[in-house]
Amino acid sequence: MLSIRTVFLILFLVLVVAVTANAQLVGTVTDVVEPVGASGKVDWSTGVITAVGIGAPPAQPANAAQARAMAERAAQVVALRNLLEAIKGVRVNSTTLVENFMVTSDAINTQVSGMVKGAMVMDKKYMSDGSVEVTVGMKLSGELANALLPQRPLTPPTGLTGTLTPAMPGQAYTGLIVDARGLGVRPAMAPKILNEEGKEVYGSAWVSRDYAVREGMVGYLKDPVAAQTNPRVTDRPLMVKALKVTGDGRVDMVIANADAAMLHSVAQNLSFLEKCRVIVLVD
Repeated sequence: MLSIRTVFLILFLVLVVAVTANAQLVGTVTDVVEPVGASGKVDWSTGVITAVGIGAPPAQPANAAQARAMAERAAQVVALRNLLEAIKGVRVNSTTLVENFMVTSDAINTQVSGMVKGAMVMDKKYMSDGSVEVTVGMKLSGELANALLPQRPLTPPTGLTGTLTPAMPGQAYTGLIVDARGLGVRPAMAPKILNEEGKEVYGSAWVSRDYAVREGMVGYLKDPVAAQTNPRVTDRPLMVKALKVTGDGRVDMVIANADAAMLHSVAQNLSFLEKCRVIVLVD
């Protein structure tokens, strides 16, 4: 017979596994999560958008199995419809939502609608009244990003020019962390970082589109310690403070001229920008 201590240990381990699995599925309380639509949310830290649907069993099912199956199917249909509405509300950049692309382009509308139909069922909950709650989700990166992110210019920029003077010329880093806490920054798929003169320090013009599609242009986190140890920026990131947000969408950020010049003074830094090794800290 198992001792009471052993039983408690087993129960504790089961609880830890369950909590860990759930955290991997829907993120953690430290993730940057934003509600979209009636029942959707975007976890900008994990790059996953989810939506929930609830389905009720038929009034007179042939049997219990049929009742459950029909409730599940109804819930999934509603969840997919809610996911499509949620995706329409996702910000692509400072001026454009996914919905704007879908309205102006039949091709993008067809692509996005098709992606939603293939969304993954991430969770199911069975209620005591026979109804079922289904959560579906999909990544913002990959197919969706490929359909929405702008193409890189044929002639990529070569660096900042003008009156900018690096504070520490010649220093190389492995990634960039922009501390935008307290500024009310809104996450987006394709934000820009500008210097004080309004020149683009980081944005679609500076990235490899392959990396942007696969990884996302930036990662959003709340915890500076977690950011500094995040594999996205590896072991020697540069942390700079955003001075303000700019534009009505509150998506793009402005950093000091000296910080911008520091970034662009070394080819290795331009290389990590090209690979989207950028994290933004938000509240």
